[in-house]
Amino acid sequence: MSIVYQCRHCGHVVGQVNQQLVDETMLGLDKLSAKDKREMIHYQQNGDVQIKTICENCEASLGANPQYHELDFFIQ
Repeated sequence: MSIVYQCRHCGHVVGQVNQQLVDETMLGLDKLSAKDKREMIHYQQNGDVQIKTICENCEASLGANPQYHELDFFIQ
C-alpha cells in the first residue's frame, strides 16, 4: 500500500509513503475535519491512498495571483 500526496491543481506527485500499516495520527490526518477528509483523501482500488495537497509551484502561483483562489482549476 502506498500513500501518494498529489497536487490538487497540477497533478504533480509531491511525495509518497510506502508502508503496509500507517497511523492517521502519524500523518496528521486526524486533525482534518470530516469535510476536509472527504475532499482530500481518496482510496484507490489497488489499496493506495491518494491525498490531495498543493505543491510549492502552485502555492507560489496562488500567492502571486490571489484571484486564482476563486477558480476550481487555474492550470490549463
